[in-house]
Formats: sequence, structure tokens, C-alpha cells
Amino acid sequence: MNAQISNGDTTKLPIMTIHDWSTGPYPARVRIALAEKNLQSRVQFVSVDLWKGEHKKPAFLAKNYSGTLPVLELDDGTLIAECTAITEYLDALDGAPVLTGRTPREKGAIHMMSKRAELELLDAISVYFHHATPGLGPDVEIYQNAEWGLRQRDKALRGMAYFDAVLKQQPFVAGAFFSMADITLIGGLIFAGLVELAVPAEYEALHAWYARMNERPSVKNRVTMSEPA
Repeated sequence: MNAQISNGDTTKLPIMTIHDWSTGPYPARVRIALAEKNLQSRVQFVSVDLWKGEHKKPAFLAKNYSGTLPVLELDDGTLIAECTAITEYLDALDGAPVLTGRTPREKGAIHMMSKRAELELLDAISVYFHHATPGLGPDVEIYQNAEWGLRQRDKALRGMAYFDAVLKQQPFVAGAFFSMADITLIGGLIFAGLVELAVPAEYEALHAWYARMNERPSVKNRVTMSEPA
């Protein structure tokens, strides 16, 4: 399959497969990107049960060495893991990227802020979940370091403060328009909700931004998009 559809008509794309878990915060990132690019009709979903540790079993590890979700599988057998990589691929398919930037300046700003949202919030909450809470249970959480997990929880709270300050100055995470950076931060706040790590009330700009994001159909319908019509 060509990496880009020359005429921009994605309705002729072969069906792609997304291996994910419908309520997962990392899968949410790719689901939101799919909806923003109007590609829902070109994918089928294969559920990988996180709570049963299916993502750590040999069958799935053969698709993704890292044992993480989601994974995009193309019709030619190509496997693309990592949310940023999948989003870049999806955004470029029609030759009109809107999530990852059009100009060098946009691309640089979006990737910078998306990486910060990963490091300072999303990944920090993931470490907190896996190390300082029961996580996915004893069959999956083979090793836990509670002290490290709590340090990462505190890092996530500092990350919330940082993004609150950013969003006091601009409407979206990377500037004037919705982008992959917003999607990454949304994933972080979805995870925060799952682990009951509340955004402090004084971060009013972050709260207001998240309320706006949750009104976007791509965010609102992310879980149900894989359900049968």
C-alpha cells in the first residue's frame, strides 16, 4: 500500500487493523487521531485484553516487541507501534497533515509539546499506575517500586501545573490549533482520571481546555468507535 494516497481519497484505502484496548489512554490517542482524520471506516479493531496481560503474551509480542498498545497493522503486514509514529502515518495518508504540522515551525512546536505531554504527564502517570497502585494485577505487575511510582505521581502533578500555564497563554497545547500535542495531553488526563489523580482545582485553564476537548466528537466517541454499528 502506498504511504500516501495521491488524490487524497482515503475512502479507497485498504482496511487497516488496530490492535488496542478500547478504554486505554494510549489507544485513545490513536482513536482520536483516526476520528480527526475521518478514517474510522478504514479500520477494524482487534481487542487485546490488558487486564489479562494479553499484551505481554508471545502472540502479541510477535507483533510488538515492547508489549504495548496500540499497534497499527497494514494490509501488507507492516506493523507500526508507538502512538506518535501511528499518528504521523495516519496524518500523512491524504497528503494534508493537520495533526502533526504543515510547516517546519509547526512540526517542531507540535513534536516538542507532544513529547513534553508524554514525559511530564502521560508516561509519569503510567509509572505511578504500574508501580504505586495495584496496576494490572500481580500476573502482569511482576516488579513494582512504590517509591518511584509516587515520585512520578508528583512529577505528573507538576506537569499539570506546567500545562495550565501554557494554556493560559494560548488556546491549544502547541499554539493556535488542535494538534497531536493536544491529543497526547488528552491521553494523559484520561489516564489521570482512571487512576483518580485529580487535576487541582486552581489549574483553571487546564480544566477549561479539557472541558472543550471533551466536546470534540473525536474525544467523546473514542471508546464507542470500535463497537458494532
